[in-house]
Amino acid sequence: MQELLRKHIEKIVPLTEEEFAFVAAHFTIKNYKKRDFLIQEGESVKYTYFVVSGLLMLIYNDDAGKQHIVSFAMEDWWESDFLAFHTQTKATMSLQCLEDTDVFCLSLPDYQHLCAGLQKMEHFFLKKANGGHIGSQQRILSFLTSNAKERYEQLLKRYPSLSQRVPKTLLASYLGISRETLSRIWRSA
Repeated sequence: MQELLRKHIEKIVPLTEEEFAFVAAHFTIKNYKKRDFLIQEGESVKYTYFVVSGLLMLIYNDDAGKQHIVSFAMEDWWESDFLAFHTQTKATMSLQCLEDTDVFCLSLPDYQHLCAGLQKMEHFFLKKANGGHIGSQQRILSFLTSNAKERYEQLLKRYPSLSQRVPKTLLASYLGISRETLSRIWRSA
C-alpha cells in the first residue's frame, strides 16, 4: 500500500528512497467498514485521510436536522473536516464510509513535521490544497449558474464512476435536488 502513497505524491514531487522513508514514517494505515465513521460531528478531528481504496462521504447536518453532502472522496483523494483538523476544534461535519475503505491517516503534528522537514511535502500539500479550493469554487459556481440537469451532467463528466458507486438518494442530496428530480433527469438522459 505504501507504493500507492508514493505514486500519489510523486505525481507532484519526486522523492528519493530516504525522503519517502521519512514521509511514510508519518502515516498510519487504517481499514474501515461500510457505514463506519472516520469523523463524527462534535468530536476532535485527529487526522486528514488519503483514500487508498473505497469511498467516503463528508456530511453536514444543519440546525433543522437536514443532511447536506459536502463531498465524496474516492481513491487517490484526501478528505477531512479541514477547518476542525487545522484549527484543532470540534468537527462540524461527519465523514462516513460508503464502501469498505482503506486510508492513510496523517495527524496534524505529523503534517506539520513533514512540511517543516521536507520542503517538497509542503509544496505537495499546497498543490493539493489549491486543487481542493478550485474544486470547491467550481461546485459553488455550478450551484449559482446551472440548473439541476446541468449539475448532474457536470458531475458525470468530472466523476463518471461516482454515479455507479453512490445511491441516487445521496447523489440527489449532493446535487441539491430531490430524488424524484434526479430520477426524471436520469430517465431523460
